[in-house]
Amino acid sequence: MKNRKRALVLAGTAAALVATLIGASPAPAAPAPEAPAAPAAPAAQKLASVHGGGTVAYPYVPKEHDIRFTVDADAAPWSRPFPAPGGEQGMPVDARGKVTVYHAMPDENFTAVAEAEVDCMVTGGRTATITAVVTSSNVGWEGKRIGISVQDGERGAPDRVGFSWGIANVDVKSDGSVSEPRVGTCMAPAPFTEVTKGGFKVTPAPLAPRPKS
Repeated sequence: MKNRKRALVLAGTAAALVATLIGASPAPAAPAPEAPAAPAAPAAQKLASVHGGGTVAYPYVPKEHDIRFTVDADAAPWSRPFPAPGGEQGMPVDARGKVTVYHAMPDENFTAVAEAEVDCMVTGGRTATITAVVTSSNVGWEGKRIGISVQDGERGAPDRVGFSWGIANVDVKSDGSVSEPRVGTCMAPAPFTEVTKGGFKVTPAPLAPRPKS
């Protein structure tokens, strides 16, 4: 009995000690507030492009003629300022790259070649229009702006190309004389010829927003 009372006293003392320690210990600290999440970085602006090359069918030359185009064009919006009101930042359709035109004429033992620097491109779906200023040629086209349209075929349809000479861009004057007007930036006819070899990849993109002043 004596031992039992002693055990009860020890148990009570231990319980009191535990209660004292609990009461004396500081309350657990409140969790630190989470730092606000950093704002997400703005998504990179998607840019349009056209890349590829191909031989085209053209019904107005002998069948043995070989007409090819290569296009490597990338959008570079607002990169070509021009000296006119509103042109200080350039245009949303500014572009850079290269266009090559190749026309082999075996019956004349001559191959015409022109290389041009891309200055404008605009896309809509799988179609793009591109203009480029000729930098070198063997047909006297230096300084001339040419227009090219490209359609990236889908579901097995062939790619297509159009160009601003041959059947388009003719100005008949009132006196009956004919002239070829200068091609404006991004101006090209619909892609009226079919690509028979090779192909083009058109990556479309919406027009870039105007940069902040």
